[in-house]
Amino acid sequence: MTSPITFDDVLAARDRLAAHLTPTPLRQYPLLDALVGHGIEVWVKNENHQPTQSFKIRNGLNSILALSPEQAARGVIGASTGNHGQGVAYAARLLGVPAAICVPVGNNPEKNAAIRAMGAELIEVGARYDETMAACQRICAERGMTLVHSTNNRDVIAGAGTMTLEMLEQQPALDAVLIALGGGSQAVGALTVAAARKPSLRVYAVGSEGAPAQYESWRRGERLSGLPVETMAEGIATGAAYAMTFDALKAGLAGFFQVSDAALYEGIRDLIRLTHNIAEGAGAAGLAALKAHAAEFAGQRVAIVLCGGNLSEAGLRAAVCA
Repeated sequence: MTSPITFDDVLAARDRLAAHLTPTPLRQYPLLDALVGHGIEVWVKNENHQPTQSFKIRNGLNSILALSPEQAARGVIGASTGNHGQGVAYAARLLGVPAAICVPVGNNPEKNAAIRAMGAELIEVGARYDETMAACQRICAERGMTLVHSTNNRDVIAGAGTMTLEMLEQQPALDAVLIALGGGSQAVGALTVAAARKPSLRVYAVGSEGAPAQYESWRRGERLSGLPVETMAEGIATGAAYAMTFDALKAGLAGFFQVSDAALYEGIRDLIRLTHNIAEGAGAAGLAALKAHAAEFAGQRVAIVLCGGNLSEAGLRAAVCA
């Protein structure tokens, strides 16, 4: 498999993060096993228990810890719909680094408020993420800051890889893992760790039917961009495949599932009811896909990643009132 990072990069990231983050739980819930059926052991990686309620704190913190003193003094900037921005903002405040986060106009107001509360400058620009990213790159050049891209950054991907390293240490007998795919840092991190630690571990991606760019890119074997985005799941609402992660995803994924917003809302309700954890849309993607494709995993130990719990109040109302 072609990967933009090495397993040594993941080990270095774990060493950096160890002083600031504790491993998140990997838990089995018997009622969830019963819901999915087919003799599957469902293991939930609770990344919603991170300080920013998302795995992306691993990415942002590792990236800022890897900066030179000169880069840190000039500050960092990133584009985000929320979780990446919160991860960068949290890390910047923790380490005393200036930070600016660009978000689309009309972005989740609760995620915006969280970014501001962490002390980062919030810049609302662009109607969709691609436009926000273009503006972010322009501002970065003007200010001489370091861009912490949510996907096209080796330290970001290595940080995400520490999650799968933890999972294999917590449950070495895992057969497969289902990971929500936005930019691909989680999945490529998982593929890199699996290749080094457990080549038999199969990594599956889960995307939204309303944001098919990553799925179609993987299916066709070519990187696409500019595809429509219409989903409630902000974390997987991407209209393009990414340069740094695409080749690894194309070569390494065992499969790629797509789920509807209705299935995501149902997954949110299931997780609340059976595990008492709140998932945002992307955080429920693994469960939604596993329920739909359970027969393919009969009798196996399967991990799903509750990658984020930053569901808005409106999103929570939509889920529980559906």
